[in-house]
Amino acid sequence: MKQLDTKLMHPADQITLIIGRIYRSGMTTTSGGNISIKDEQGDIWITPGSIDKGALTAKDIMCVKADGTIVGVHKPSSEFPFHKAIYDMRPDMTAVIHAHPPALVSFSIVHQIPDTNIIPQARGICGKIGFAPYAVPGSQKLGENIAKEFEDNPDYKAVIMENHGVVLCGKDMEDAYQRFETLEFCGRTLLNAKILGGANTLTDEQIALHDKALYAEYPCFMNAAYPSDERAIRAEIVNIVRRACDQGLMISSYGTVSVRWRDNDFLITPSGVPRWDMALEDIVQVRDGLVETGKHPSRSIALHDIIYRMNPHINSIILTQSPNLMAFSTSGAKFDVRTIPESWIMLKDVPTAPFGVQYEANKQIAETLKSLPCVLIANDSVVVTGDKLINTFDRLEVAEFTAKSLIMAAPLGQLQPISQEEVEALRKAFNVV
Repeated sequence: MKQLDTKLMHPADQITLIIGRIYRSGMTTTSGGNISIKDEQGDIWITPGSIDKGALTAKDIMCVKADGTIVGVHKPSSEFPFHKAIYDMRPDMTAVIHAHPPALVSFSIVHQIPDTNIIPQARGICGKIGFAPYAVPGSQKLGENIAKEFEDNPDYKAVIMENHGVVLCGKDMEDAYQRFETLEFCGRTLLNAKILGGANTLTDEQIALHDKALYAEYPCFMNAAYPSDERAIRAEIVNIVRRACDQGLMISSYGTVSVRWRDNDFLITPSGVPRWDMALEDIVQVRDGLVETGKHPSRSIALHDIIYRMNPHINSIILTQSPNLMAFSTSGAKFDVRTIPESWIMLKDVPTAPFGVQYEANKQIAETLKSLPCVLIANDSVVVTGDKLINTFDRLEVAEFTAKSLIMAAPLGQLQPISQEEVEALRKAFNVV
């Protein structure tokens, strides 16, 4: 069940995989967007122009050789000039993504740059972001405008294109895609939070707290065993992670899933592995507070560990960032699930914990989860728990759908939650403890 390492794939296969993922995620259209890879010979592989982005195969990908010779059955994208211009200006970059994802297009239309300080990992992934003046799509002038942003600001790896979209580069396609997906996520979260009153941003000190909490060496044990029940959990975790990515509930750069195995031992997703590409052997076994040697568990391992130790009824945990729940997490607006009876039955009340508690060696979140299955952490994530992983995932879906409904309802008027008396009636009717 090991997924092929994208870095080992042929450039045409990498491009086909990523453009398909972008299209299916609703971040480009049939005719919009283009991506490219520069290989070791200096040849540039790029999506073709005027060919359905939802049905591309490796045979459709064009190659523009270093000497200018064009190889392939179509024409290269009309915006090849700015791809080449970026590679000429930034020889350390080998992948470029250009697309028209809705949130970033919205920012380009109003000539603004998304603030990535709304979640702790985004600034490090996206870096500083430029803004390129308008020029006719596909023109030499557009290529010059974009290239100038990258040339004048050598630390830029992303540029918003005025009234157009976004272009990003990376040291490889995986790096570029993670930057692309994270920046669009920030844009969507900011727009959703705007409806709720606006997002609160993290300070430099808070982001530094996150960076310090990133994975360091963890005590290990040797000779891990993988009996059938353990392997079944690995498969379950990998399937849920991919499903979460497919449904927009998790992005490449963030998302942790764990499942209790035996007693307080559990399995957890790793750090440093893009969630789209998670494989069975990436999952980390944790026994008696030790991790299997050679593995790097999620930086939230200590939080998972204390939740399991304090809550025998919890057998699975998902920490993630989804755009509608994160609108509540970043804005501080109350996530009132009492507006939808079915949601309250599944989630009960959902409190928001202050940023930073996820890194501290305290029991606040674990204590809260004794009586409530779900907690938001300000500007960080949502924590969802349950008996079985599929039930935990169901709760995550319900929470995200509820958040989306509340955001869509906000412009219509005052929200009308059900009363305490009606909540008590639900508690009795559905035996909610």
